[in-house]
Amino acid sequence: MHLRKDESLDALAEKGNVAQFVSFVPEQGSPRQSHLRILGHVPNQSFDDIRSAIYALLANSPDGTVNVRSYTPDSPRSREFLYALGSVDEAASAVERLSAEGLYTIVNETVDVADGGVSGVVQAGVIEFAPDDTPRCVEKPGTASLPLELGTKLLETVYGFAPDLGGATGRVEFSIHPRPRGWRGTHTLLWEQEDMGQEEKAMARLEWPNRFSRHIGDKLYGLLMAHLAGGQVPRTFALSRRVAPFLFGAATGSQENWIRTCPTEQQPGLFTTHRGWLDPYKLLAGEDPDGTAIASVLSQSGVVAHYAGASLVDANGNVVVEGVAGLGDAFMLGTHLPEKLPAEIIADVERAHCAMSQTFGSVRTEWVHDGQSVWIVQLHRGATTSTAHVLVPGERDKWVGFQASQGLEALRALLSSIDHDAGVEIVGEIGITSHMADVVRKSAVPTRVVRA
Repeated sequence: MHLRKDESLDALAEKGNVAQFVSFVPEQGSPRQSHLRILGHVPNQSFDDIRSAIYALLANSPDGTVNVRSYTPDSPRSREFLYALGSVDEAASAVERLSAEGLYTIVNETVDVADGGVSGVVQAGVIEFAPDDTPRCVEKPGTASLPLELGTKLLETVYGFAPDLGGATGRVEFSIHPRPRGWRGTHTLLWEQEDMGQEEKAMARLEWPNRFSRHIGDKLYGLLMAHLAGGQVPRTFALSRRVAPFLFGAATGSQENWIRTCPTEQQPGLFTTHRGWLDPYKLLAGEDPDGTAIASVLSQSGVVAHYAGASLVDANGNVVVEGVAGLGDAFMLGTHLPEKLPAEIIADVERAHCAMSQTFGSVRTEWVHDGQSVWIVQLHRGATTSTAHVLVPGERDKWVGFQASQGLEALRALLSSIDHDAGVEIVGEIGITSHMADVVRKSAVPTRVVRA
């Protein structure tokens, strides 16, 4: 049986929370109240006139505005849509005008999609979502795609609550919000639900960067993935621009604190990582004054570093582990060459790396070993095409020499200004897992390494 839009919303409201609304059907050119779901009122409560119903809706709208949607029962497409009306008269006049044209109308609370929450779809064991959008975001590139259990844990960790689908099954369109909303006054809104019958489980894409990883910061997203997949991640307090602060990870046994900037996308070695406390607000004002590059600042428990380094999958499909004794900062920046690591340290890192690979496929990690176990301090997805002597494969007509001793920032400047028909020949030695190698791979400029 085909249901009108307002009838579908009313049925969905029996299962869970929907945006507050009142609907009207045209009757001899005038609107007659049909369905209603407003916080604090009984379902489908009847009001004396349309203005009284719209007044009750406006009074309960968190943003103090309503939308008016018009449609015909035989067409799935909406007709005229009016957004964020702030007065009873404005909304009622629109309903009366549209009803005179024979159109059905739904007046609902305005829901700000840019409030820091996300919208998406759950179907076939997969959850997909993005910020600053409607559930239709799943039709666009860059949507986060995760197995339902992992994605639910991610959202619960970040927001403090899991999406509440209210028992709705099949294909469910939803949104979650930091402020309570809807006729039940909770943090999850249901928008549409479609029974799909028996479905085989779908495969999530598990890729980042994506729109949500940019929303909270690439480094933070990777750490959350490692934590939720069972990896050992230092206790991390995330102070984000777009979401409220939250905490995750495990105690390291150290009382030391590190401050880590978290850009929207990975920028190897570009922004501050500092041993000890810094004023995060001063840090953001100095390194990202326009608020577009750094999504979060992380305050992270230190790890007593016996060894530190990184791991990745090389062009031959092998896990490569590199590092040094003690802190790994100089190694990652390319000013300290990788050292010969004890076999047991390499074995521990390989096990941690492979555990992440079982969930995410090929990954790259930065790690710290405290003499007992491995702590993951960064996780990125994807294999590389690198070998010890060819960081980015490719042929070029000319090669520009670069001394490894010049450092990371000089290399970054060269890569950003090099002619399109030129490659880079790094003279010296650098780690294949270092930030210098990461910067080269991110640039996609063919680069090879030769010994001095």
